[in-house]
Amino acid sequence: MTRITHGSNIPFHVPGLAQPCHTWYTVIGNLDGPGIPLVILHGGPGACHDYLLPLQDLASPNRPIIFYDQIGNGRSTHLPERAGDEDFWSVQLFVDELDNLLHALGLQGKPFDVYGHSWGGMLAAVWAATSAIAARNLRRLVLASSLASMELWSVGIGRLRKKLPADAQRALDRADETKDFEDPEYQAAVEVFYKRHLSLARPWPPPEVQVALDWFAKDPTTYQTMYGPSELTPLGSLRNWTAIPLLSKIKAPTLLINGAQDEAQDVAIQPFFELIERVKWITLDNAAHFSHVDQRKRHMQHLENFLSL
Repeated sequence: MTRITHGSNIPFHVPGLAQPCHTWYTVIGNLDGPGIPLVILHGGPGACHDYLLPLQDLASPNRPIIFYDQIGNGRSTHLPERAGDEDFWSVQLFVDELDNLLHALGLQGKPFDVYGHSWGGMLAAVWAATSAIAARNLRRLVLASSLASMELWSVGIGRLRKKLPADAQRALDRADETKDFEDPEYQAAVEVFYKRHLSLARPWPPPEVQVALDWFAKDPTTYQTMYGPSELTPLGSLRNWTAIPLLSKIKAPTLLINGAQDEAQDVAIQPFFELIERVKWITLDNAAHFSHVDQRKRHMQHLENFLSL
């Protein structure tokens, strides 16, 4: 199979900014052909597209794949001066960016599929329920290791946290009280959690986890503003987020997929299953949040089966 890959930037005009931002994207395959494109929405916020590159396995002459880095991240425009600005870093900003990308690529006039992982699934759910482009052109939707509300996500995280070793739990509790999230003991406890619930691949960390963590370190603006200091501590602007009131508006057939050891526990996914009209849910054994790494072959086969219908 011949894969055509290129990267480019699309201008994205954001109200309140003097200069346009740029969204970086890359395409594997040919958007001008008859195939159904698959658009990939990365998590984080701030993890960038790189950790999802195993999804290239799905590329074919009938399925070009579009990866992009959301603004504030990766190869797109960075805005570190907006760190902490919760009004600026809104979910709607990223919905608008996705619509802008789709328009620029000419996809507003043809069917396409969307895959959103973690935060990318949160974004995809809101976009699928509210965007006019989604209403016209979204053919199939995949929400991978995502969540319907931060309240339910926190319930699941809390249950997993209680299963950590006692010393890790004490370190996490202490950081919650002191707000010292740079404490080495807190960081060590977070790593214990990540080894159990981000990825089960060994040696640790697998390259896909490392590249995501590296992007967080290079520019933590969006992650720390919107989420918090770690997956265990959602203190950012998404702390009260929910998509539950919107889910009945999603009309595209939807696949839910998570891992049995996923930090995205079933309690956080259940509303998707209950409220989206046409939905299927698969949980992969021996897999955590990066099930596309832990159980790559099985993950891709389920996606292939769903997207090929």
